[in-house]
Amino acid sequence: MTWFRKWMILSHRYLGIALSLLIVVWFVSGIAMMYARGMPGLTADLRLERLPALDPASVQVSPTQALQYALWGGSPDRVTLLTLMDRPAYRIGNPGESVTVFADNGEILIEIGEEEALAIASRFMGLPSDQLEYSGLLTEADQWTISLRNRMPLHKIAVDDSHGTELYIPEYSGEVTLLTTRNSRMLAWVAAIPHWFYFAPLRLNDGLWRQIVIWTSALGCLLALVGIVLGFLQFSPTRPFRFRRVLSYIPYSGWMRWHYITGIAFGIFTLTWMFSGMLSMEPWFWSSRGGLGGGVRQALTGGELDMAIFPAIDAAAWERTLPGQTIKEIEFRRIQGDPYFLVSGTGTKRTLVQAGSLQVFEHAFSMESLVDRVKGAYPEVGIRESRLLTEYDSYYYPRGESSPPLPVVRIKFEDPDKTWFYIDPGFGQLVGRYQQRQRLERWIYNGFHSLDFGFWYYNRPAWDISVIVLSAGGIGTTAIGLFLGFKRMGRYVKRKVRPRRTS
Repeated sequence: MTWFRKWMILSHRYLGIALSLLIVVWFVSGIAMMYARGMPGLTADLRLERLPALDPASVQVSPTQALQYALWGGSPDRVTLLTLMDRPAYRIGNPGESVTVFADNGEILIEIGEEEALAIASRFMGLPSDQLEYSGLLTEADQWTISLRNRMPLHKIAVDDSHGTELYIPEYSGEVTLLTTRNSRMLAWVAAIPHWFYFAPLRLNDGLWRQIVIWTSALGCLLALVGIVLGFLQFSPTRPFRFRRVLSYIPYSGWMRWHYITGIAFGIFTLTWMFSGMLSMEPWFWSSRGGLGGGVRQALTGGELDMAIFPAIDAAAWERTLPGQTIKEIEFRRIQGDPYFLVSGTGTKRTLVQAGSLQVFEHAFSMESLVDRVKGAYPEVGIRESRLLTEYDSYYYPRGESSPPLPVVRIKFEDPDKTWFYIDPGFGQLVGRYQQRQRLERWIYNGFHSLDFGFWYYNRPAWDISVIVLSAGGIGTTAIGLFLGFKRMGRYVKRKVRPRRTS
């Protein structure tokens, strides 16, 4: 037992020396993440707010013609109509590729240059061009465009305003894709970047970044686990230790005593936090495998997005349908086999319009029709439950600033992976899918890492206080351990150096 205890002590000591500073940074940046969230970006609401109004009267090219001009083979996944560079334009795309066709004359947008990028930024910001500075064309991602590598090259524009705004515009889309400010960049450096290891030179190597995060988290779990075990092994109720003339069962004094006490108090939280952080990288892809797949989306749409079933844009008819309303963007959708327009205007409200009659669709799709279509995608699999939820459950609920729509239809299948689907009856679309391993991950990742438990998570500021106190405890015990480890290393170095000086 003596050798085992000694091995545990040495393992905990040297793992602590190697990892404690990193763990302190993780805890501190975790507190910052509560309020700074992730990396800087352009929110959907701000994008829509800054998007120019669409004039239906300026649209001279039909959806079918736009597809022909784009030389698009097959059916696209997504088609939208918006205003780009003061001209109506169709954005036709699949994951990883898109083509922009101007809707006034069918011209294809090949690429934009410096002058066009500055003009787009000027319209977006509502500022004259003399307050903008062209920073160059990025062909490789910088710190803020890591997630936009598939949209390179990017024009970078610096804005002379009080916020230190910088804009990024893809050369082939001509639309502002990313906005950062001085504050958002600063917050990222104290929150998301150190917390996620989002340093561009490392993050751009996806495989290396992923392995480093997983294995450092795993070693952190081992450090915390060994510390917890040592806490029990070193507790000696049969041989009390005299501490300041008082008998104590803790055989330490000074900073070591505080490291022991804080480790006992916050060790479990540190372990669960490190373990759940490791799960955020989904090692071995354990949670996403299996379950019923993409057949539900196809069943709900009723087929491919065929532009031939959509009529040409008639300005007079659109004015009768949405009188006096400002249209920002029109998305072409197919729902249960029929064509629809999803119209976004000012504010956050979206309107569904039947493409055939150009009438506003004011009613939700029936639960029966949604369940029948989903069942048709997997006729050999039984349905255990289907119900209309008017409140969020433990898996479908608001996260951050996004609030998923309600009511929602929840369908539970009896497949081996117990897949659940959540369908928005307002727009007839899939909004959530979880099989049993993903539901388990929800608790051991979101639950343990963010204390994301319903009774707690929505009780502010009690949740904030709890997370900060627990994180401060983790910082305390780790920082004390770091101090003790380097103090011991300092004594070791002095012992090694002193004889040489004497000689």
